[in-house]
Amino acid sequence: MRIDKFLNSVNITKRRSVAQDMISNKVVLINDVVAKSSKNVEVGSIISINYLNETKKYEVLKIPIAKSTPKSLQDEYIKEIL
Repeated sequence: MRIDKFLNSVNITKRRSVAQDMISNKVVLINDVVAKSSKNVEVGSIISINYLNETKKYEVLKIPIAKSTPKSLQDEYIKEIL
């Protein structure tokens, strides 16, 4: 699954356009490499998002099949790394 779709479907971003803006501004990294919108996410990948005040890291546990997942099931797909 493409990184922009993944960020949206697991509720890290509210809209896919927000994910695309973050990617175009080079604040999203996959395994410490700056991501492009077309980059595919795989199970075990580490996604880093550099916000203004902090960096959040997520490990991909599972790739969603549906376009969107309920926020209550987010823990099945990603795990935040401290």
